[in-house]
Amino acid sequence: MTELSMQQRQEHWRRTRNLTIAHLVVWFVFAYLVHWFASSLNSISFFGWPLGYYMSAQGSLAAFVIQLFLFNHQQHKIDVEFGVAEDEE
Repeated sequence: MTELSMQQRQEHWRRTRNLTIAHLVVWFVFAYLVHWFASSLNSISFFGWPLGYYMSAQGSLAAFVIQLFLFNHQQHKIDVEFGVAEDEE
């Protein structure tokens, strides 16, 4: 791990914070908004199932897993850029 200047630390934190906020917004949409509007979404069909039902039963869970891997990849890129990534063995 390298020593970062104060400006580099602030930039690293700013990008990490913005990434976290963006992923929390996406999480909120799939955790709450999709379920709140499930009855409205049921008018749309997805593979023969009402979209509200599908998103409540499986779609949100799939989105969370995809989001987890995406966040990890994006954060790793930020860490590598600033030279603070963990050693991969």
